[in-house]
Amino acid sequence: MKSNKKLIQGNLESLVLKMIQDNGEMYAYEIIQTAQKITRDKINITEGALYPLLHKLEEKNILKIEIRSIGNRKRKYYKLTETGKKETQKQLHALREFIETMQIFLKPKYKPI
Repeated sequence: MKSNKKLIQGNLESLVLKMIQDNGEMYAYEIIQTAQKITRDKINITEGALYPLLHKLEEKNILKIEIRSIGNRKRKYYKLTETGKKETQKQLHALREFIETMQIFLKPKYKPI
């Protein structure tokens, strides 16, 4: 999937929201590591792509943050707001519909009208 960077970039928001939904809360490095782990290194989210997205989602009231001290460090945990929960469901529904539609074109017996 690393070769399909544009596809991943176009769906990064949905992927991040889904991971946070599934885990309840996550910090940025955890999001990066989780994406790599569950896709067996096929999706590599960079900090340069992730942090601006997280800030944008926070500004839109889709994510809220909770700062915790871990040892001598502070860590930001991201959680979905009520608006974020609704937006996640909306985006995942749209993504599923898109995938189903694309699968029609990938069937071996596709013939033009």
